[in-house]
Amino acid sequence: MKMFSRAITIFALIAGFCCASAYFSAARAAVSCTFSITNTAFGSVDVTANTVFDTTATLTVNCMGITGAGARVCVSLGIGTGGATNAANRFMKSGANTLLYSLFTDAARSTVWGSEFWAGAGAPAVQINFAGGTGTQFATQTIYGRVFAGQQTVVAGSYLSAFSGTDAEINYGTPAQVGSCTTTRTTATTTFNVTATVPTTCRIATNNLNFGTAGVLAANTDATTTLSPACTNSTPYNIGLNQGVNGGSVTTRAMKAAGPALINYSLFRDAGRTMNWGQTIGTDTAAGTGTGLAQSATVYGRIPPQATPSPGTYNDTIVVTLTY
Repeated sequence: MKMFSRAITIFALIAGFCCASAYFSAARAAVSCTFSITNTAFGSVDVTANTVFDTTATLTVNCMGITGAGARVCVSLGIGTGGATNAANRFMKSGANTLLYSLFTDAARSTVWGSEFWAGAGAPAVQINFAGGTGTQFATQTIYGRVFAGQQTVVAGSYLSAFSGTDAEINYGTPAQVGSCTTTRTTATTTFNVTATVPTTCRIATNNLNFGTAGVLAANTDATTTLSPACTNSTPYNIGLNQGVNGGSVTTRAMKAAGPALINYSLFRDAGRTMNWGQTIGTDTAAGTGTGLAQSATVYGRIPPQATPSPGTYNDTIVVTLTY
């Protein structure tokens, strides 16, 4: 009877050791995932162009210990330090100034990349699935960024939104554990930045000045045209006009036809034709401050009375210089 009792005791010890070893192996096989996201750098964004600016970033996910059940990773992108009203309307900041942008899952920028950790996102996290197997698997996915048009009044500066913590977090496990990304399992976080630079810039559109047809130059002949400068909001600028290509000066310009004959004319900054328009800043240029939108500057032209030259089409070319 003693031998029989001893055999039972030894068997029980062996069984206990077996079960502990099996539990340890299962724990070691649990899936473990990490991820990283490259910075989303828009570079130079000229908001006065009133167009979209696109860029991309790369998400990389690495998972270890994947079993036959596979793995599911849900990638959530949140608000960032720039703030947001929802996932479709995120902001970068430069001081108190904001620049509107968003992050998307597709190249067409039609599906917003959201978050399961942000109640107001209005868009879900992105799901990445790994097939069943063993060892380590990785996947990459492109994040598509866009700065929206219609932001011409944004001021120049360096804009930033930094992502960390729940703003850049994954939720992962087996597909059964994670479900449709709404069940929180194991999580991990990373950091990345969204950046853009709004430069100080200007452009200007011009229109021809046409004095029309005149038979005899016995009285003043007046005409006007407009210039349309567009400069980054709060940018001071000056518009200068040179003397033209037919000699003369910025006070007495000349139009010329095919022959040597000339018609003298002048350009002014005011309707009374008393303020000459030249190219010396602080003396005879037109100054302004940009709003980000196209503005209008009127050029007042006058042909004074003079000897009428031979018939012909007279013209001159003026170089417009926008200094900012």
